[in-house]
Amino acid sequence: MSDKKMTSSRRHHLKSLMLQIAAGMMAQEKKDIVVAKENYMTEQCPKPSLSGDQATLMETCKKLHALIDKVDEERYDLDSKVKKADKEIEDLRIKVVDLAGVKKPALKKVRMSADAMLKALLGSKHTVNLDLRANLKQVKKEVKEEPAEAVGDWRKNIEDKADRKKMFETS
Repeated sequence: MSDKKMTSSRRHHLKSLMLQIAAGMMAQEKKDIVVAKENYMTEQCPKPSLSGDQATLMETCKKLHALIDKVDEERYDLDSKVKKADKEIEDLRIKVVDLAGVKKPALKKVRMSADAMLKALLGSKHTVNLDLRANLKQVKKEVKEEPAEAVGDWRKNIEDKADRKKMFETS
């Protein structure tokens, strides 16, 4: 078998055939739904007989009211079941999002001065003073006195310095 790709005309033809079949199936499904509704209505709601005296008509009305109440109860029960299922679905969606993790959006760099940033944080009512030196702690500077020996004769440590010099010289 060779792996030949389908031509575009063949693909288009098959796609149109599939769409025709799907359209036919959808039309048939709509007809079936209409027939099912009619069958249900004739089975569940027979036409009342309106012949007779006032007492039979009153009895018919009472039966219709009882049926309406029964259907309304069923509707309410089904509605509450649907609401419960919707809530469960929403809870599961939230769990899925939590498990997948929230993607953080890429942040854009914004050029903003320190004054503007502080105004944005504190509100426009506050005026911001950026006198950074005002809050610094004052420290007294201690002056170290040099020992008098260091100022003395430079020839005392000449041998030590000669050894250092030899260390850096290459022969």
